[in-house]
Amino acid sequence: FYLIFALTVKSDLYIPQKAEMKIRMKFLILLIMGIWIGMLIGISFLEAPLKFQAPNITVPLGLGIGKLVFSALNKFEIVFSIVFIVWLYFNYQCLEWASLFAVGLPVIMVALQTFWLLPVLGVRADLLISGQELSKSYHHIYYVAMEFMKVGLLLFGYYKISNY
Repeated sequence: FYLIFALTVKSDLYIPQKAEMKIRMKFLILLIMGIWIGMLIGISFLEAPLKFQAPNITVPLGLGIGKLVFSALNKFEIVFSIVFIVWLYFNYQCLEWASLFAVGLPVIMVALQTFWLLPVLGVRADLLISGQELSKSYHHIYYVAMEFMKVGLLLFGYYKISNY
């Protein structure tokens, strides 16, 4: 009954105005950006290096923990990226190129990490855990560089979007 009543009454009484919806979406995207920045700093730049300084943490144990933690971080980043893509779809006309770049590039980096770097680093970690010696690789440096770039881009994007 309520649905029929709601459909017969003027719809703008029940649906938030477009401007109010944009404000809510802006708040949501800024909230997600803040959480994402915090997770990157907390995990990539604090937890990852500090765990190897803890007493009784061996390299294989640290690598095993790292695989679990970065796998979980990646799942959150995938969800955040999907939200960004949806938000960009509805807001790209309102944004200047710098904001689009600052929000879009981290999504591309997450895709690269998900489908290229994390699988390669996972195999290397498994080989190190099993005691094998490995040749030098730059994959870990690429991953860390992308983490720094994501933090910088997200901070810049946060600033730009909060002011639009």
